[in-house]
Amino acid sequence: MIALTLDDISAATLAVSLLMYLLLDGTDLGVGMLLFFFRDAEARRKLSLSILPIWDANETWLVLLAGGMLALFPLLYSTLFSAIYLPLFIMLLALVGRAVALEYRGHVSRRWHRYLDLAHGLSSLIAAFTQGALVGLVITGRTQQGPFSWLTLYPTLCGFGLMAAYLLCGCCWIMWRISGPEPAFAHQLAWLFLVLSLTLMVAINLLENGALLQAWQRVPGKVLMLMMALTLIALLRALYRERPILSLALVLTLITLCWALLIVGLYPWLLPGQLTISQAAATPATQRFLLGGYALILPLTLAYNSWAFWVFRAKVR
Repeated sequence: MIALTLDDISAATLAVSLLMYLLLDGTDLGVGMLLFFFRDAEARRKLSLSILPIWDANETWLVLLAGGMLALFPLLYSTLFSAIYLPLFIMLLALVGRAVALEYRGHVSRRWHRYLDLAHGLSSLIAAFTQGALVGLVITGRTQQGPFSWLTLYPTLCGFGLMAAYLLCGCCWIMWRISGPEPAFAHQLAWLFLVLSLTLMVAINLLENGALLQAWQRVPGKVLMLMMALTLIALLRALYRERPILSLALVLTLITLCWALLIVGLYPWLLPGQLTISQAAATPATQRFLLGGYALILPLTLAYNSWAFWVFRAKVR
């Protein structure tokens, strides 16, 4: 039995923040990328409108992650951000482009909608890819191999894998939140992106299996793999029976289990081969102070997200 330390709790807090961002804003990015598949102007209007009230609340988790990393693990912050400044800047610029495209769409004439939808889809694609590539780069521990190391084979596969997962989330979101002909097409696309996600997951694990082998050798990893298999079977059943809410919940559960499996495989490393959790952690006094603030902020953020979903719970027509 592993006793959790203050450093572990701090790392878990950041892991939860990142996971919440992946689940919530990842779905938004998936919907944005799906604009390329829906050519009808009315369908694109519905897709954009479905995420317009909530995208900014979902990005709050990214802000919490960055601020928490700076305070709780300053050595990780300085080491990591100095190595990944280029893809990180591209990702942030893409998120800004997504925000501009979404917010301005309702304030310009219709002839501009096509260009804003293109900017929205392209920004979502770039943001999703760079996020996956950054995760892949951190997993390999090759953050010091130049500004373009995130474009090597393994990070690139991770980028495409995360894009496929986001697109699958976006399809399930459309099936749940939009009425009309769009959910039927999204249901067809969901099967495509599910197969693509699973294929890329297998390729990623075969190419760089260090973390996966570590997870397999630990009891929590074996339990998580079993839970992933059961969740996948349930997801196939839900998609076959066209149950959108259950399908989205199961996709998000599958992503959560994958994230947990990755953490089990990497523990106790923050940067594999470079920094462990204890090496990068701030002083105990700093951690206690920040964790006290997180204990207040995290529930409030969750409450705000839940309230936003409840207020805009009706389907987009």
